[in-house]
Formats: sequence, structure tokens, C-alpha cells
Amino acid sequence: MNREDDDMKASATAATGAAESQMGALSRLIQAANDEGLSYQDMANRAVDTQTGTRLQKQALQKLVKTPPVNPPSIAQLQAIANAIGRPLWQVKEAAAAQWLEYEATELAGYDEEVRIIVGHLAGKTKADLLRWRMMIEAEERARRESGE
Repeated sequence: MNREDDDMKASATAATGAAESQMGALSRLIQAANDEGLSYQDMANRAVDTQTGTRLQKQALQKLVKTPPVNPPSIAQLQAIANAIGRPLWQVKEAAAAQWLEYEATELAGYDEEVRIIVGHLAGKTKADLLRWRMMIEAEERARRESGE
């Protein structure tokens, strides 16, 4: 391989990275599932909202990645997507909100009240304090693993 080949390869890699960074959050979630080995057909086979019977076809999932529609998917379609890619519904909703509404969730969805209180206390700490707390938490986790808990 010569330098020209290296330059072309680097250019192609940069273009792929740029395309992914412009991709919306829900599109990235679906693409990530595909990148991890889940084919679009496998996703389509799993893309069912069991409450409403709403199904998504392979082409619809591909379109959400390649040329997303102007309007976001319905709640039933979001549930079908969550089932298709094996992610929780809240994460798929959050990604759809980011992609279509430019809304970035800041709440601690999926965590109980105790975790939210702890994070609330840490929010105002300095970088040095945060590092100290992180080290304490990681040391406690290591001690549990090593003791067999």
C-alpha cells in the first residue's frame, strides 16, 4: 500500500465518521444495533408493539437510518423499534426527542429516587471532589468483587 492509498482510506474513514455524526440519535441507535451484528431483517422480525400490533418492516428501519422522515415515529412505532433493537423504550423515546425535537433529556430516567438524590448532591462539586467520590465508589465496588459479594 502506498501513501496515496493511505490518504484515500483516511478520507473514506473521515467521510463515514462525518456522516454518522450528522445522523440523528434514533438513527444512530438503529445503526449501532446493525453494526453490532443485528441485520435489518432480524430487527424487522422483532419490530412489533405487542399492545397495538404495530409492526415495522425492514425498509422502514433502513429509512429511519438513511433518510429519516420529517415526522417522528408514533409511540407504538417507538415501542416496536425498542423491541427490534433490544433497548428500553425510554432510551428510544429519548433518542427520538433528540432527533426530531432537538431535546436533550437531562433527567435520570431509569434510576430510583436514591440515585437521583446522590447525583443531585454531586452536581455542585468541584472536579477534585468528583474524582474523590468516583475513586471511593470504585474502591467499594472492587472490594465487593474481591470479597465475592
